[in-house]
Amino acid sequence: MYQYDDYDRALVFERVAQFRDQVERFMAGDLSEEEFLPLRLQNGLYMQKHAYMLRVAIPYGTLSAKQMRILASIARDYDRGYGHFTTRQNMQFNWIELAQVPDILERLAQVEMHAIQTSGNCVRNITTEAFAGVAADELMDPRPLAEILRQWSTINPEFLFLPRKFKIAICSARQDRAAIMMHDIGLYLYRDESGQMLLRVIVGGGLGRTPILGLQIREGLPWQHLLSYVEAVLRVYNRHGRRDNKYKARIKILVKALGIEAFAKEVEEEWQHLKDGPAQLTDVEYERVASAFVPPDYRSLAGTDLDFGTRLAENPAFARWVTRNVQPHKMPGYASVVLSTKPGIVAPPGDVTAEQMEAVAQWSEQFGFGEIRIAHEQNVVLPDVPKTDLYALWCLACEQGLGCANIGLLTDIIACPGGDFCALANAKSIPIAQAIQARFEDLDYLHDLGDISLNISGCMNACGHHHIGNIGILGVDKNGSEWYQITLGGAQGKNSALGKVIGPSFSAAEVPAVIERIIATFVRYRESEELFVDTLARIGLEPFKERVYPKMLEVSA
Repeated sequence: MYQYDDYDRALVFERVAQFRDQVERFMAGDLSEEEFLPLRLQNGLYMQKHAYMLRVAIPYGTLSAKQMRILASIARDYDRGYGHFTTRQNMQFNWIELAQVPDILERLAQVEMHAIQTSGNCVRNITTEAFAGVAADELMDPRPLAEILRQWSTINPEFLFLPRKFKIAICSARQDRAAIMMHDIGLYLYRDESGQMLLRVIVGGGLGRTPILGLQIREGLPWQHLLSYVEAVLRVYNRHGRRDNKYKARIKILVKALGIEAFAKEVEEEWQHLKDGPAQLTDVEYERVASAFVPPDYRSLAGTDLDFGTRLAENPAFARWVTRNVQPHKMPGYASVVLSTKPGIVAPPGDVTAEQMEAVAQWSEQFGFGEIRIAHEQNVVLPDVPKTDLYALWCLACEQGLGCANIGLLTDIIACPGGDFCALANAKSIPIAQAIQARFEDLDYLHDLGDISLNISGCMNACGHHHIGNIGILGVDKNGSEWYQITLGGAQGKNSALGKVIGPSFSAAEVPAVIERIIATFVRYRESEELFVDTLARIGLEPFKERVYPKMLEVSA
């Protein structure tokens, strides 16, 4: 993992001291709410329905055991004993008292963490996939470039007041698990035939009120030009992005208005003033950062283990967990384990208690090298677990409520905090997620259904990424009542797609039965082991509409 240098350390501690002074002045009445608003947002602090919410950055989703323990201590000492992992690989604390925020930030700074730029119109947390550096299908480790982007964008004065928030993701695996098509800038890292690292640059993606898939503007960009090219994109956006209407301020709207060819042309022209300049990366700089991401001291393990095979044969529940929650590793004898934060009705998706955080920290040291990852799907990943330890880890995870074998299944629901917490939400997300999970508690049935993603957002901001769920649920307001719009056919990855609305929205009470009817339609028309998205692509939306809206179709007929 990357370790702070003196510059990082000084910057973060000075920011803590600065914000402590700002909080004191605001509480003394020397700063108005209007004056304090941008200051607190720059430090990841939102005012939600019931209390302040603090969003803590987890750069490219990587944590140490020590850092996880600090998050647990904050949950216990300053919140209500839990935290919430987001789709942006951050952690949110939902019950924070303003006067205590500087102390929380100081505690974070002591373990090389912060909340800088987790909100506001700036470059947000740089993300990548949770298996970066260990995935069996990875071309190369994208984390050094993600870290370089983090350092470059943190408190970069030119890009602290953009027209709107700005999100960057980078991926370098054959399967895109970082959802780069959904970001303002998506970067795909690969090598050419000579072994040179190159980047494919995609711009203009985003969800929210106007969901759009990103479009490619550059192929084969040498990695040395990463910063200068990203800077060119940001400059064009900063210059032309709309500031008169926040709903039309994202870069996706600018790209759509100009057209991808015109936008790309302007970026290239801007880049001519920046390329080969001070922002050009050198081998020395890359190696300085990459040295923090060298592989740990892996043991020489056999690719197969008789005891592990016996456990799989004798324990169907363990075998099912291995099938869904264990991912291939590039090192023989190792695996990456996904700990599900979606146990069903007992806890909201993405919520983790202080006790669970401390347990994860312990397991990361006991079964790995003290490193933890947070997945975009709001789950927790232990990246380096010997296969011989999987059974012991599974037993411990089950005791802590983190051993549900549902990764990639219907109940592995992505959901924002919704109307229970968020001041922007039109409707609740958590009760809908739990009601659906209650309807589909049979794991054997879920495994038979195969991969199905279900994402829920409480409003058009789409923090639950409902647009790219195979089944998407969006909370909408109808004359002060909570209703839910259903989309089908969304997908992330290299075959990214935006879901299509199937028809009028439903009341909260109707949603679980609607999902049940959608699944029943899939089962009826499914061929062999066909996945949900493939069945939908083959038969179209109409059979699902007929099952979901039978009375409406009778009336129209």
